[in-house]
Amino acid sequence: MFTYEIAPVFVLMEQLTLKKMREMIGWPNGEGDGLFSPGGAISNMYSVMIARYKYFPEVKTKGMSAAPRLGFFFPFYFFNIIASPCTFISNHISFHLSWVLHLQGYVPLFVNATAGSTVYGAFDPINEIADICEKYNLWLHVDGAWGGGLLMSRKHRHKLNGIERANSVTWNPHKMMGVPLQCSAILVREKGILAGCNSMCAGYLFQPDKQYDVTYDTGDKAIQCGRHVDIFKFWLMWKAKGTTGFEQHIDKCLDLSQYLYNKIKNREGYEMVFDGVPQHTNVCFWYIPPSLRGMPDGDERREKLHRVAPKIKAMMMESGTTMVGYQPQGNKVNFFRMVVSNPSVTQSDIDFLIDEIERLAHDL
Repeated sequence: MFTYEIAPVFVLMEQLTLKKMREMIGWPNGEGDGLFSPGGAISNMYSVMIARYKYFPEVKTKGMSAAPRLGFFFPFYFFNIIASPCTFISNHISFHLSWVLHLQGYVPLFVNATAGSTVYGAFDPINEIADICEKYNLWLHVDGAWGGGLLMSRKHRHKLNGIERANSVTWNPHKMMGVPLQCSAILVREKGILAGCNSMCAGYLFQPDKQYDVTYDTGDKAIQCGRHVDIFKFWLMWKAKGTTGFEQHIDKCLDLSQYLYNKIKNREGYEMVFDGVPQHTNVCFWYIPPSLRGMPDGDERREKLHRVAPKIKAMMMESGTTMVGYQPQGNKVNFFRMVVSNPSVTQSDIDFLIDEIERLAHDL
């Protein structure tokens, strides 16, 4: 996909689908812009590029020398990026962002709110973050790569309240919605800014005097020009399932995760990684083998517990019964991160998982 004349059907599919997604975000009449990109990281990169172009357009022709030292506020840290834990603590948002605004040498530009963090499935309070962004004229991007699919659910979309105030949104149908890889969208509230930021007006492809509306030549607003046709599978899936089908998919996966949480939160041998009910399908927990249950908390227990999840997962894979991911996070030792995104899973599958963990870990 790069010009309308090469892929007319897919270009129209993409435009109609992106408009419907923007409507679900809450932008009036689905107005705005967007593209499908190779993944959430690239979609998020688009948001940074267009925000920089919006405030400092000369960067496109003159490079970074045309801009001051810019500050980007994310829930993680990298170079000029200011770190903040996700989820934000609501009554500390103003303090955190005000602190960023006064960092010596930085010009704050961009705030990322997370809608469904990768590890904990946490949702930032978008409305409260949007208040600060509007006050200080900052670009607000919502990374809904994992949680964007909840917009399909009337029961759960409240977790993204305020998303309509964002300047840009990342939404990956290939995650929670089960669309085959790759299928990620960058959605932008301002029409034309993607082309303004990325267009190179290559005369051998993007002639302005074609017989049709050249805004359908979408390759000129994408960084890679020609793109894989990611829209067809999503369009076909949406036509087959309908919005109601996706809603049932989302609701069932969250119900199953709630079932798992309720089964293990007070069960002997299990400890939850964080307090409170999970906001998404991420259920994070430690399994404590019988040999560690009487051991006092300390370095020795932590060191032994750190080795438990990898050993259980290895035995799961060797026995061919199931597989659940694990990881450390900050100062927390390895824990299981159970995520449900396939609506074919049943409660009996969850029951089997719990029994299998206990069977495999009994002698650890």
